[in-house]
Amino acid sequence: MSNRTTVTEFLLLGYSDVRELQILHFMVFLVLYLAALTGNLLIIIAIALDHHLHTPMYFFLMSLSILDLGSISVTIPKSMANSLMNTRSISYSGCVAQVFFLIFFAEADFALLTIMAYDRYVAICKPLHYETIMNRRACVQMAASAWISVILYASLHTENTFSITFCGGNMVDQFFCEIPQLLKLACSNSYFNEVGVIGFGVCLSLICFVFIIVTYVQILTKVLRIPSEQGRHKTFSTCLPHLIVISMFVSTAVFAYMKPISSSPSALDLMVAVLYSVLPPVMNPIIYSIRNKEIKASLRKLTGVRI
Repeated sequence: MSNRTTVTEFLLLGYSDVRELQILHFMVFLVLYLAALTGNLLIIIAIALDHHLHTPMYFFLMSLSILDLGSISVTIPKSMANSLMNTRSISYSGCVAQVFFLIFFAEADFALLTIMAYDRYVAICKPLHYETIMNRRACVQMAASAWISVILYASLHTENTFSITFCGGNMVDQFFCEIPQLLKLACSNSYFNEVGVIGFGVCLSLICFVFIIVTYVQILTKVLRIPSEQGRHKTFSTCLPHLIVISMFVSTAVFAYMKPISSSPSALDLMVAVLYSVLPPVMNPIIYSIRNKEIKASLRKLTGVRI
C-alpha cells in the first residue's frame, strides 16, 4: 500500500551541491532574466510612447511582452534564490502559485499568438477591411476574452493538480513546479482528472495551432502574388518572427508535456524546460527588434543607440 503523507513543501531540483556551480547557475539565470526584463520593458516603453506604433499589431506585441515578463518571473527568481541560499525548498502555496501563473502566462501567450496570426491575416489578405475588423474595441475584446478564458483554464489545472494525493514524496525533478513532475508523485489512479484537463488543453492547443497554420498558408499564398519585392520583404519581416516564436513555443512545450515521464531527473528534461519556459521570453524581444524596422526606429529614438 502506498505511503500517503501530507505535503507542506516541495524540494526542487538542485543543479549541484558544489557551491561554485551553484553560483555559476545563479549568474547564468541572472543574465537571462535581466536580458528578458530589459528587452521586454524596452518594447513595452517604445510602443507605449510612440504614437506611430499605436496599432493592433503593436498592441498585441506589447501584450506579449507583458506576458513574457510575467512568465519568466514565475520560475527564474525562485531558482536563483535557491541557488544563492543553498536550498531547494519551495512552500506548498508557492508551488501552487507557480503552477497557476505558469499555466496562465503560457496559455495566454499561445492565445495571443493565435490572435496575432489572425491580425496578420486580415492585414494582408483583407487590407481594405482591416480598420473595420481590427478596431480598438475588437482588439480589447479579443485580448480580454483570451485572458479571462486562460484564468479559468489555469484555475481548473491548478485545482485538479493539487487535489491529488501525493504518495511519492515531495522531491520535484525540475527547477520549478512542473505539472508532469508533480503527477509523478501522485498516488496511483488519483490524477485522472488532471490528465483529462491536460487532454482538453491539448485539443484546444491543437485547434489553435491548426488555425495558425491555415492562416499562414493563406498569408504566404497572398504574399507570393505581390509583384513588389519590397512589399514581399516587408510582409515576410513581419510574419517570419511570428512563425519562429510559435514554432519554438509549441515544439518545446508539447514535447515537455507529452513525452513519457522518466523515473529519474535527466539533462533532457532540464533542457526542454529551459527551452519552453526561459528561452521564449528572452528571444522574443531580440527577434522582434531585429526584424522589425518600426520597433528598431522607436528604440533608436528612445535610447539614442543604433540598433
